[in-house]
Amino acid sequence: MVKLVETPIDPASVYNSICSSFSGSVVFHYAVVKKQAASDKSTTSIEYKAQANTIMELEDIAGEIERSWNLEDVLLIRRTGCLGVGEIISLVAASSPNSEDAFEACRFGISRLKKMATIHKTEKYADITCMKGGSDETIK
Repeated sequence: MVKLVETPIDPASVYNSICSSFSGSVVFHYAVVKKQAASDKSTTSIEYKAQANTIMELEDIAGEIERSWNLEDVLLIRRTGCLGVGEIISLVAASSPNSEDAFEACRFGISRLKKMATIHKTEKYADITCMKGGSDETIK
């Protein structure tokens, strides 16, 4: 399953959406906004904007993961909008009968989400703010 959301990602609710009675391993990775020094400024937030085909790119990544490892399920969530330091940007979750496949699938998913061509990222600093609002889109 893939989701493109503008609302905060709730770690507690994600577990129930990926668990399987056949999985011996469930691996989650949450990417978060970190305070980064860019020249003499520190990041206060990052604005992420999705293009029209972001869901398709997420589905392609999920499909590649599912074909490459022995998994029960995979979940990719990508957040858009203005996110402050410490907020969750994305989630990669994989459930598998064995831990090796779950970890490798999750590691691959993390790498691919970082390189998404359909997400535009703009760092914001103390003197720049961004707007909040929007809706969520889920594709199974």
